[in-house]
Amino acid sequence: MLLTPKKRKHRKQFRPHLKGAATRGTTVAFGDFGLKATTSGVITNKQLEAARKVIVRHTRKTGQIRMRVFPDTPITKKGLEMPMGSGKSDVDGYAAPIRRGKILFEFTGLPRDEAEKVIESASKKLPVKARMVVKGEVR
Repeated sequence: MLLTPKKRKHRKQFRPHLKGAATRGTTVAFGDFGLKATTSGVITNKQLEAARKVIVRHTRKTGQIRMRVFPDTPITKKGLEMPMGSGKSDVDGYAAPIRRGKILFEFTGLPRDEAEKVIESASKKLPVKARMVVKGEVR
């Protein structure tokens, strides 16, 4: 099941501005290791699910995972051979707008060297650059 909101007040929404760094959600709070975005961008629900599956595969029975972002912004897309104009088209999927510095995933239950490998493979599934952060370390 892909990540989608259960209900929406409005069907379509403006795109957010992604200038600057994130002000909230920038430190590891729930786990030992985190995946932190170093560039801004928009991550779709399919990309978040792919990265989550990579982390789950490695931390299956030993650890816990927490997603710190949720794709709740509707993304619209015009159909093929559609003329310009005629308003905004239908909702195609959902995405999460990410500013640089935001923690995307947190997990616990792995040694540091394995956690680095997991973070590297999970970050390859995302369209933004990301790096590993450790709880308590200042970087």
